[in-house]
Amino acid sequence: MSAKVIFMGSPDFALPTLRALAQAYTVLGVVTQPDRPAGRGRSLTPPPVKLLADQLGIPTIQPQRLKEEPAMQQLAAWRPDLIIVAAFGQILRQPVLDLPKFGCINVHASLLPRWRGAAPIQAAILHGDKKTGVTIMRMDAGIDTGDLLSQSQTAVTSHDTAGTLNLRLAELGGELLLKTLPAYLSGELKPSPQDETLATYAPMLKKEDGLLNLHLSAEFLARQVRAYSPWPGSTMLWQGKALKIHQAHPVSAPTPGPGMTLLHAGLPAVGTGNGLLVLDEVQPAGKRPMAGKDFLSGVRSWGQQQVL
Repeated sequence: MSAKVIFMGSPDFALPTLRALAQAYTVLGVVTQPDRPAGRGRSLTPPPVKLLADQLGIPTIQPQRLKEEPAMQQLAAWRPDLIIVAAFGQILRQPVLDLPKFGCINVHASLLPRWRGAAPIQAAILHGDKKTGVTIMRMDAGIDTGDLLSQSQTAVTSHDTAGTLNLRLAELGGELLLKTLPAYLSGELKPSPQDETLATYAPMLKKEDGLLNLHLSAEFLARQVRAYSPWPGSTMLWQGKALKIHQAHPVSAPTPGPGMTLLHAGLPAVGTGNGLLVLDEVQPAGKRPMAGKDFLSGVRSWGQQQVL
C-alpha cells in the first residue's frame, strides 16, 4: 500500500530510516532540529538529517518547538497518511499524534519496554546487556510507552561502543521499518501493548556524567568508557586536569584503593572499588589521543598518586 509520509529525525541514527523511506514511499517533508553551533569555531551546523533531506530534494522545516503555529500549519498542509519518527529530539503532542490517518510510528533503539528514554544505546552497554535491538512502535503521549509493532535484536559485544552500536542499530531500524510498514498499513499487523512490569528508563546524558566514579567496580567503569564513546566521553582528574579515557579494560587484581595510580603489565592503571581499570588509550588535556604505553613515556609521576 502506498502512503504519504512525513519524517521526523535529527542525528546520524535517523539517516538509514530516511533513506529507506525515500526509496519506498512518498516523503512529503522532513522535520528536524534547528542548526546548532558545532566545532571549534562554533559555527551553525545543520543536523545530519537536514543535509540528507537536501540531497534527496525533500522540503524541510526546523522549528525550535514543534507546537509552534507555523510548524503545525505546515504539518497540516502536507496532509500525511503517516508520520515516521527516528531520534527526532522533541516530544510529539497529541495534536501531532492525531494528525495522520495511520498515526505516528517510532523507530526506537532498544528492545522495548527495556530502555525507554533518550539514551537507550548507552544504557544497554553500561548495564552489561548481552543483547539489544530496535523496536517499531506506534507512538502515544508517553515516553516510548506506545504499542509495539515489531522488533529485531542484535548482540552487544564486549568491544561495542555507543558509536559502533549506533551504526548497527541505525541500519537495523531502517530495514525493520520497511519490513513492518506494509503489514501495518494493510491492517494485517495489529499493535500490541508493552509489558509495564519490564520497563526501564534511560535518561538523557549530560557532559558531567562522563566523570568516572572510581569507587565503582573496574568492570562497570570499563563498560562506561565504551558506553560513553564518543559522547559524553569518560574522564578522570589527574594533576588537576581532565584526563580523557578513550579505551580501558578491567583486571581482577588487588587494588591500592579507589583513585590510586599504578602500573599493570606496562600500562597505566588506576584502583577502583573492585579491581583495576587499565588505561589502553588516553588523551591528556591539550594533547591528542595516545596509547597508554606512550602516555607513560611522557610522564614520570604515574604511580601511587590519587587521581580522584
